[in-house]
Amino acid sequence: MLILKCAACRRKLLKYYKIGQGEVHRCHKERIKKIWNLEERDGKIFCSCGNSYGIDRGTYYTMDKKAFTYSGTKTNG
Repeated sequence: MLILKCAACRRKLLKYYKIGQGEVHRCHKERIKKIWNLEERDGKIFCSCGNSYGIDRGTYYTMDKKAFTYSGTKTNG
């Protein structure tokens, strides 16, 4: 389970169940367990500070790797 935080203001964004050891390029919506700060506008997702950190692609979000940090453990699957 990973906790994603905004790189600009360090607010918690969401709790995500990550499968595999790779980077976080996509966040599948069915694996998001909790949302703290997520605003959707014009097909993008934003932190409440205004920082854009992803693009809505339907069933998943394509993440901007420079816009967030994360901590926690990844699941081998």
